[in-house]
Amino acid sequence: MSVMDCFQYPLDTEQLLRKKRRIRRELLAQNPHPLKKKVAILGGSTTNEVADQLGLFLLQYGIEAEFYQSEYAQYWQDAMFGTPELDAFHPDIIYIHTTWRNITDFPTTQSSADEIDSMLDAQYQHFLTMWQKLSQKFHCPIIQNNFDRPNYRLMGNRDIYDPHGRSNFISRLNQLFYQYAAQQEDFYINDIDYLSADYGLTAWGDAFYWHMYKYAMCLDAIPSLANSIASIIKAIYGKNKKALVLDLDNTLWGGVIGDDGVDGIAIGPEVPEGQVYAEFQSYCKALKSIGVILAVDSKNDEANALAGLNHPDGILRPDDFVSIHANWENKDLNLKAIADELSLGVDSFVFADDNPAERAIVAAQLPGVATPPLDGAENYIKTLDHEGYFEVTTLSGEDLKKTELYHANAQRRQAEASFADYDAYLRSLDMHATIRGFENIYIQRIAQLTNKSNQFNLTTLRCSEDDIRAMAENPNWLCLYGKLVDKFGDNGVVTVVAGEQQGDTLYLRLWLMSCRVLKRGMEDAMMDCLVQDAVKRGVKTIVGYYYPTAKNAMVKEFYGGMGYTKTAEDAEGNTTWTLDVQAYSFKQPPMAIER
Repeated sequence: MSVMDCFQYPLDTEQLLRKKRRIRRELLAQNPHPLKKKVAILGGSTTNEVADQLGLFLLQYGIEAEFYQSEYAQYWQDAMFGTPELDAFHPDIIYIHTTWRNITDFPTTQSSADEIDSMLDAQYQHFLTMWQKLSQKFHCPIIQNNFDRPNYRLMGNRDIYDPHGRSNFISRLNQLFYQYAAQQEDFYINDIDYLSADYGLTAWGDAFYWHMYKYAMCLDAIPSLANSIASIIKAIYGKNKKALVLDLDNTLWGGVIGDDGVDGIAIGPEVPEGQVYAEFQSYCKALKSIGVILAVDSKNDEANALAGLNHPDGILRPDDFVSIHANWENKDLNLKAIADELSLGVDSFVFADDNPAERAIVAAQLPGVATPPLDGAENYIKTLDHEGYFEVTTLSGEDLKKTELYHANAQRRQAEASFADYDAYLRSLDMHATIRGFENIYIQRIAQLTNKSNQFNLTTLRCSEDDIRAMAENPNWLCLYGKLVDKFGDNGVVTVVAGEQQGDTLYLRLWLMSCRVLKRGMEDAMMDCLVQDAVKRGVKTIVGYYYPTAKNAMVKEFYGGMGYTKTAEDAEGNTTWTLDVQAYSFKQPPMAIER
């Protein structure tokens, strides 16, 4: 059994709890250069196993976490008054692990409505003051549990709607948490109210583990908790999957269309089996609304595939997919072709296929592709959803039109194929670039790019929205973003550069670009504008850095191609490049540039 099988839904909690040290060693061996992050866990209960399991789940996403843990139930004291250890730790993420047992005051049947409201406000203010203190001090993302419920109800069913009931009080307190989260950046709710219900509230809240070990939920539920927290953290650092590649026969519909014909496949309301597949198609279509890209990889004749996707009772249509590969090639070759078409790494993909043999081939040939075990069409949605592949922490305007953007890219590729001369093709695109300093309207998108861009990324500096805003407001920083529009559509904000000026030298700390505009001249336009702005600020020398990762080898010689001179290189391959701005040769790419 592969170590990664432990993390597939349903989680193998026995292996995760009993063999966590071996699993950790194997994960580190598979990824010798993980992203290193510091996570502070401020707990209202015992958190040792929470930290252990969270470390495993983060490692499977390529993040190696170092942990700080507050002493038992000292979460509020550590947050409000600090400790030398926490202050020196400088966390990248703060996770507040509290549960209903940390609510210090509940209504009784004798409490008046005004007393209950005051009690509710006091509990909320207890947390609000803590969040604000932590945010001001550490300027990092905060993840806060909402509240689960006790696995008993004093008033029975009335407990949820009577203001005196604990269930009602907890529900109202959760709503206050949600209102705060909806208004804040870098603040996230870990939904243990849902987790406990999904796990089974009676088992989740087994009081034995509280009284014996001061764990706020049963031991076997902790991996599910850790999975949820890890999903938020990996999404913050741009490690979500981006695309769902779907098989067709017995995946999007019941039956084999080549044998059964379009009229013989099961899809739609007429039979229970067809309803199951229609619901799955509806789920996949809904994923598009959060920025997930859909593609087809099926062993089928293309005509049959398109006929199935045009079935009158189907939900998905051919236009819902950015790429359809229906042929008799091996599916791993098709998926690699789809990745190349979209300029995405294969580790950006989830491959959904009912056939375990096909999944095994793709997993073996394309490491990094997620291949969830689809067992029974009625479980497809639950399996994909519980894996947390597409966790949403931010949702930008560009996420909402991903399919449109990739369809436009396909049109660009078709246009490119019709030109023998590449420069003529670029001129035909009628490109218009907007290159300006960081603006508030694009802060979210810029931060999102720093956490999602991996291939064309010189330093792989990951930034929060607060980090980007601080750069923009600091007069010593030169910050630029680039948007690109052409005759096929608006690509949105696709490139970012930021440098810190010290005297007459500009040190570039951040340079990245979306691969969907690669080789279109946008990098040349950004460099031209960067040098122009640097000269206006009295800069004589620009220093750039390249820090190698597993994915950014394509930009290893980027600065050399721009006229920089390599001035340093260490044993790890980190390089430093220097440009005399007076000697820079402007590229003047074929596009109109608005400043």
